[in-house]
Amino acid sequence: MAKVKVTLKDGTVKEVDKGTSIHDIAKDISEGLARVAIGAEVNDEAVDLTYKVEENCNLNILRFEDEDGKGFLRHTSAHIMAQAVKRLYPNTKLAIGPAIDNGFYYDFDSEHKFTPEDLEKIEAEMKKIVKEKLSLERFELSREEALQLMKEQGEDYKVELIEDLPADETISFYRQGEFVDLCAGPHVISTDKVKAFKLLSIAGAYWRGDEKNKMLQRIYGTSFEKKKDLEDYLHRLEEAKKRDHRKIGKELDLFSLQDEGPGFPFFHPKGMVLRNQLEDFWRREHVKRNYEEIKTPIILNEALWHQSGHWDHYKENMYFTNIDEQDYAVKPMNCPGSILMYKRKMHSYRDLPIRMGELGLVHRHELSGALHGLMRVRCFTQDDAHIFMLPEQIKDEIIGVIDFVDYFYNIFGFKYHIELSTRPENSMGTDEEWELAISSLKKALDEKGLTYKINEGDGAFYGPKIDFHLEDCIGRTWQCGTIQLDFQMPQRFDIHYVGTDGEKHRPIMIHRVIFGSIERFIGILIEHYAGKFPTWLAPVQVKILPITDSHREYALNLRDKMAEEGIRVEVDNRNEKIGFKIREAQLSRVPYMLVIGDKEVETESVAVRSRDKGELGVVKSNDFIQDILKEIVSKSI
Repeated sequence: MAKVKVTLKDGTVKEVDKGTSIHDIAKDISEGLARVAIGAEVNDEAVDLTYKVEENCNLNILRFEDEDGKGFLRHTSAHIMAQAVKRLYPNTKLAIGPAIDNGFYYDFDSEHKFTPEDLEKIEAEMKKIVKEKLSLERFELSREEALQLMKEQGEDYKVELIEDLPADETISFYRQGEFVDLCAGPHVISTDKVKAFKLLSIAGAYWRGDEKNKMLQRIYGTSFEKKKDLEDYLHRLEEAKKRDHRKIGKELDLFSLQDEGPGFPFFHPKGMVLRNQLEDFWRREHVKRNYEEIKTPIILNEALWHQSGHWDHYKENMYFTNIDEQDYAVKPMNCPGSILMYKRKMHSYRDLPIRMGELGLVHRHELSGALHGLMRVRCFTQDDAHIFMLPEQIKDEIIGVIDFVDYFYNIFGFKYHIELSTRPENSMGTDEEWELAISSLKKALDEKGLTYKINEGDGAFYGPKIDFHLEDCIGRTWQCGTIQLDFQMPQRFDIHYVGTDGEKHRPIMIHRVIFGSIERFIGILIEHYAGKFPTWLAPVQVKILPITDSHREYALNLRDKMAEEGIRVEVDNRNEKIGFKIREAQLSRVPYMLVIGDKEVETESVAVRSRDKGELGVVKSNDFIQDILKEIVSKSI
């Protein structure tokens, strides 16, 4: 029997018979590994455990806890759900059913309208399928055979998918019991591997994401290897519901979304206080780091967007208008405006780097089904900055932005991880420019000693990027900050600086955001803090609660004194019992409540109650003012 060499992830080389399955290789390593193995990567390509090794290769055997391992289990979970749906509702047509972050979904075309009660029935049928221990068997057909099979089964959507594939492509399917699905895989070896799962919700989804196509029914679910992990995840989901920024935003009167402007948020007075605090903080910190603030128009001539490349790469997401018989576009990004600001005069090498910051309002068209509170809107303010620099300044400028981002996120108590995204398929520029841009970002990250993941092909069309993914207090991640290195825009706009030799040279450009979008960042903060903002951010920092009308004058004088110090303070003058006032203030998540009674008036003091710590006792009013001012200045969380 011919032998092949298999190099494992730890560098160990095993010699096995040609045609040996991954599962058998795992068993040969250890029975324990074979039990927990869920899939594998052969030469970085994901494969099933049934895959047979035919030549020398690199092999990485995956478990569920591995980053790339979860998709095997969840993809199989989607197939099990589809099989259960077909058993219960035989006339249902299948669309697609992939694994996604934290779970899976499947899109169905069914005359039956699924309800939450149906999810329980489908789950029960899924449990039967798991107990049946059905093997997942991969088989391949020619295009003609595949079309014939799917037409016989009445699977119109699968037929359409096959017809879009190249004519000479061999097409793979997976069979589990009576259920057969068009699928590239990979999957776990048997349905009994899927032990802990839960169907979560039902939503509408256009076929292929196109609103011109039929609306399908999408069922979302999640699955884990262990029941405890599923329970922990469901607990986090419940916690997320309690923290939903749309719910808390309404309770705290921060913002709203009106029928007259879907996707265009309205900020209420208290929401504007929060927003202004973030923007004021942004401005102060940028001044310290030698950024100049600019403001560019929201609407600019369409020709500009052809020049920038956005017309070719982004026009489907843009809004347009006609002015004086000329075509204009509402800006989806701020960068072309910043470049025009740079071009307003000639610059010397001595001027660079030039750092321009802009809180710029942009508009991007999102499908109505994708809109979600402040997290996905059609207009938002980016805390943009564009840095124009010499080639030799690239590394230092990138490091400066990395340090700036780190400072910002630490202020809010966020942990984060970093991803480096490389050249996409629809990119502009030469191979050499992209290689230099990517290597420059890598060098900066490596010099900082930062760990990062590489996202192949996920860069912007004009350059690679570093993305910062925040982790909130319940473990969810949010992509916010980004640093994009751009050699293309300076060329397309023909911008220059005069070098040491007196000749014109091309600057390099960085695009970067830290908040990402002010609106979305506010949504994240609401959920991260559950509306209990740190004192420096809270729309109302102090609520003064006089017990009776006789304490009202002292309360109002104290309010005025605190307001003069810049403290955001309100007095609850209502003729209500003090217990009711305290409960109301607690529900409004005010950091501090000051109860005023006879003793406090006599001694010029206040009875302090903390939102987070409860009763703090009686202190002199001046001492309380000094303490809270220190807390505000330090931005304590």
